[in-house]
Parts: sequence; structure tokens; C-alpha cells
Amino acid sequence: MPVWLDNLIPLKAPDLTHEQLAGWTPGRAAHEGLGCRLLADERIPVAGGVTLSADVYVPRVPGRYPAIVQFAAYSRELHTAGMPTGSNEIGCPPVFTNRGYGQVVVMRRGMGRSGGTENLFLSPEDVDDHEQVIAWAAAQPWCDGRVVLFGTSYYGMTQPLVAVRRPPALKAFFCNEICTDYFRHLIHFGGVCNLYFFNLWMGANFTQAMYDLRVPPVVRALLSHITNSPLKRIWQPALLKRVDALYRAFMAKTPKKNVREIYANWMLDAKSRETSWLQSGPSGSLDRIEVPFVAVQNLGYFNLHQFGAYDLFENARTPKGRKWLILAPPVYELPVYAWQLEALAFFDHVLHGTDNGYAAQPPVRYWLEGANVYAGAQDFPVPEARERRFHLASGGADAATHRLSDEPGEGQSRWAAVPLGLPVLGGFDEVANPLLTFERAVTQPLTLAGPVSLHLTISSNEIDTSLVARLGRVDRDGRFHLLSLGAMSAARRQRDPARDTRCEIVHDTSVREPLVPGTPVEVAFSLTPAPTRLEPGDRLRLDIGSRLDLVRSNVSEGYVQFDMPGPPYFARNTLHYGPGSYLTVSELP
Repeated sequence: MPVWLDNLIPLKAPDLTHEQLAGWTPGRAAHEGLGCRLLADERIPVAGGVTLSADVYVPRVPGRYPAIVQFAAYSRELHTAGMPTGSNEIGCPPVFTNRGYGQVVVMRRGMGRSGGTENLFLSPEDVDDHEQVIAWAAAQPWCDGRVVLFGTSYYGMTQPLVAVRRPPALKAFFCNEICTDYFRHLIHFGGVCNLYFFNLWMGANFTQAMYDLRVPPVVRALLSHITNSPLKRIWQPALLKRVDALYRAFMAKTPKKNVREIYANWMLDAKSRETSWLQSGPSGSLDRIEVPFVAVQNLGYFNLHQFGAYDLFENARTPKGRKWLILAPPVYELPVYAWQLEALAFFDHVLHGTDNGYAAQPPVRYWLEGANVYAGAQDFPVPEARERRFHLASGGADAATHRLSDEPGEGQSRWAAVPLGLPVLGGFDEVANPLLTFERAVTQPLTLAGPVSLHLTISSNEIDTSLVARLGRVDRDGRFHLLSLGAMSAARRQRDPARDTRCEIVHDTSVREPLVPGTPVEVAFSLTPAPTRLEPGDRLRLDIGSRLDLVRSNVSEGYVQFDMPGPPYFARNTLHYGPGSYLTVSELP
């Protein structure tokens, strides 16, 4: 039974005017206007005599409804308050309950109000608990026995992890911004450690204060009326402009000791899959997934939550016509309320057979930058696309703007690799350019949609260096539009083709091959897919360097990237032109 004080103040839902539907308008809903009530701190029994704490939101109208289960490592104490926290990735409960779904938001063992001792993040024991939560939800008197999953980031990553186990009650899932191979998508991107993200993530979410935090439901509800008021139009843009300062504040905090021990493993010891404490993830087992799903990928995320959605869509056994991939425009929001309406239309279609138009949606919908519309396709990469190569060619001095050419270039160009954070003399960039820039003027309409990769012949006067590449569109007015980004460590260039997907070149970063100073080697790495439309007068631009911070975009424009450790040494890097140095894109007819 709900406690009257917990439900004294109704939760205020946000104004869902941001990205919610991928280019369409659903027809009728299965249910509407059913209200919301909270069953706070429900106890869910799991293995070892432990109980997990869950806040359960159900429609106010009595009945039996499908359950939406959400499982992650975070404290949920501020989730429904609408506070701009990075862990608030569950959506807004009244949006779901009004439409006839119960929502179960669980804290993993050892976190907050849940009992037991916490395990490593995304551990098999967590997946065991997740399975038991799904079974518990299906057996509740308010549930009709059917369970679906929804959530972003951590709440999204746990979905395919449990779906490969095929829990009987699980009927569908909707995941937003996921990883499927935790070693290559979280810890290392091409052998470059994801340092700054881990500093931020652990400092923001796993301090002792976050474990001890207790916010009564009635206070959360009261706060939701403030955070989701019209004032949000003022404070949210101002917050986005201060995100860097907010990030630095979180990075300065001290997480719990056991979390710091995990961090030490990831930073110091996890140089291979074998030495990493973190399990590899569901990649390689995705063919066990058969239930319907939707995977959403925000195209503005570069070194987090990239490539997992493509891996899932390509390799899950779910039949065609029962799985969908959405590549969404760059949007950054705190808290994350995105995609609830799309998910509800999907769940209505799958669970209730509602004739709302979902069955007619193409398997893939992708945001086409430049045209600023959603396009549809039967698969991704888009079957009609063809690979096109733009060879890198010299434009003169190293600091000049170079060319993306139809024919291989000759000669070489150099750039400076400078470790991140080290002081250098003022004006150093003027005498040692940190980037090489290549452009191609567009004379005929050009539509790109699919994988992007960069193949380079490079050398260095050191034994290792970092490589970073950024692809963008320069419009006719000279404005730069960020599209795609990739990174790798040159000494970890060994390919791992057994793990490749159609969108991602995978490296075996356990193998290190130090560079021989001055000796050219061939490297290849993926940039994130970047669907875009270029018109005559636009320019396609490629930047190559050794530090992510040199090619960063402002988060207020929707793009999110986390700095990585820069090159390990001061070095001169050399790009050797010729048939081995080219950019590959996917061109549509």
C-alpha cells in the first residue's frame, strides 16, 4: 500500500519538448491519464538473504500492468527530483504510469538503502540480481506478468547484459547510449585510457556522501515542481555553459576506498582483458538475444557509449521487423528524460499490439546532419551506401590547409605531440603546429551515412604516440559542424578482426608494438559514424593530432567528449602520404 506522505505532493513531469520521437508521430496509445502513485522502498529478495531497495511507481487506477525494470549502480535519491545529476537516466515516472506501465527503479546491492556488499560494477552477481528483480516484478499483484526494460547509459548497458540470459518474463527492452564490450568501449579506446571520464563518473557518483544520501520522496516531489518549472528554460542553458567547471568539481572528490581500488586496477593494471577486473560484457553473446528491442545512439557522444548500439543491432538474433536502431542528433541534457515517448509507442506496439504506426517505422532511422531531418534505412550500414576514399595530400607547409584528394598524395607533413597538461612556452603552437588539417570543397551534393575510418602511414621520433582524428563539415558561411571523432595509441595498433563489427575496427590492445623512431608503420582506426548532407559550397574537413582537447566542441552544442591522456612523450610525428593514407566514408547514391 502507498504511504500517504510519500504521495502527498505529485511528481511534476517535465515539458517533453526535447528529442522524444525519431521523425514521426504515433497514433493512439494503449492507455492514457492513469495517474501515478509511489510504493517507496519496496524490498526485493535476492541471493544470500539480501534485499534490494526499489521505488515502484504504478498507475493510480487499479489494475495489472506491464513493469518497466531499471537496474544500475547509482543512488536513486535524487532521480525524480529533476536535479541535474548525470546518474538521473530513468526518465520521469508519471510519463510511464499515465500510459499504463509500472516502473521499478532498483539500487544494486551495497548502494544506499539496498542491503549486502557491493560487487564490481556490471559483475555477474549484479546480473543475477537483475534477473531476480525481473522475476519479482512479474509476480507483483499490480503487474500482468510481463516485464520490459528502459534507461540510458548504465541503465541501458545492463539491458543486453541480462537479455542474453533470456529471463522468461522479459518481453522487450529499449536502451539508450550503451556499451557492449566494456574493455574496448569503456576502459580503452584504441588503447588510450578513458581517464577523464572515470575521474568524473566515480567522483560524481560513488563518494561516501552519495551512499549515505537519504531524500524523502515528498521532498523529491517538491523539488520536481521547482526543477521542472518554466525556470528550467533559464537555468538549464546556463548550466550547460558551466559544465566544464561542474566536471572539474566532481573530479576533485574522493570516492569510497573500494571504488578507488577498482580505479587503480583500470588505470594501472588493466592493460589487457586478462588483467582487467571488469568483465568483457555481452559482446560476443548477443546472438542469444531474441526479444524485440530498440537501441538509440546519440551521435554527439564520442568516447563513451559509441559502437555498442551498432554491435547490438548487427549481432542480436532478434528477427528483422522486431528490432530498431535510432541514431539521434547531438543532445546533452541533465537529467536525461529523452526517448520516453518513443519507448512507450514501442512498448504499446510490442505488448498490446496497438496500431500506432510503429510497425511501419523503418528498421533504422538516422539524423542526417546538414539536412536536419531523419532518414530511414533497412539496415546500418545503409545497404545502398558505397565506400569512398579520400586520399590525404599535401597542401604545402605543415601548418597549411592540406587536401582530401581522389588520388594518393606524395611527400610528408609533420605535427607536434605534446603531453596533456605540461607547460610550454607561449607561442609554441606557432612554431610547432599540433594539428594537420585537410579539406575538400564540395561541388556536388554529397550524402554520407555509415562507417568512417582513417588509414594512415605514420612515424614518430618516439616509441609511442597518440592519434586523434576529427571529421567535420564547414558550411558556406564558414561555420564548423562537428561530425565524427576517433582515437588510438600507435603502439597498440594490432588488429583484432574477430571482434570487428561493420562499424568498428577493433584493436588487440593487449599487444604492444613500440614504434621504431623514424620508421613508418600503417595504422587504421574507426571514427564514429556521422550521417551528414553536404551541399555545393560546403567543405569536408579532417583534423589529425594527438590530443582530444585540441578538437573539443562545446557541450552546450550537444557534443560530449571526455579528454584522454595525451601523448606519453613530446614528439614529432610524421604523416607519410601515398596509397596507405586515406579517409574512408560511406556515400549514398
